[in-house]
Amino acid sequence: MVITDKEEFERGIRRVIITEDEIRKKTAEYGKLLSREYNGKPLLLVSILKGAYIFLSDLTKEISIPCEVGFMAAKSYFESTESSGDVQIIYDLTQDISNYHVLIVEDIIDTGRTLKAVADILKGRNPLSLKILTLLDKPDRRIADISADYTLFTIPDYFVIGYGLDYGEYYRNLPYIAEYDESLLG
Repeated sequence: MVITDKEEFERGIRRVIITEDEIRKKTAEYGKLLSREYNGKPLLLVSILKGAYIFLSDLTKEISIPCEVGFMAAKSYFESTESSGDVQIIYDLTQDISNYHVLIVEDIIDTGRTLKAVADILKGRNPLSLKILTLLDKPDRRIADISADYTLFTIPDYFVIGYGLDYGEYYRNLPYIAEYDESLLG
């Protein structure tokens, strides 16, 4: 699927469910909270690419203490609105995390399979602590036994796009979270 037309691009957007302003306010609130909780501790924020990159960028601007950033990429959606159940780590951290309090910064917890795979890998590397912060939590779809320590928004079982979340690699650039509906494409 290649989209080049703005009208076609917007056709699959059913509705905005979380506005840009709501995201900005919650991100600032959690940046302050993390700054207090991790003050004086070596903090490593680990972003799960690609979906969490915008959230991580905005979150780091709100954190007022020293922190480092690392990246991992995992994939379980292969141009579909359903997780395949097959989690592939396609890019791994390059640093030793044993001297850090690690905070996984995730875009969405859906089935939890991808996050569980990543968390298990990181736990095996013996960080000082490991916690999870997610922009969106969709508990109705949870299959894996995992939950976030910090959740900005809990949402119903919608397929969502925007603010880093995609469908077929499109829609990441939307400044809000929207419900995507493939049936609207006609």
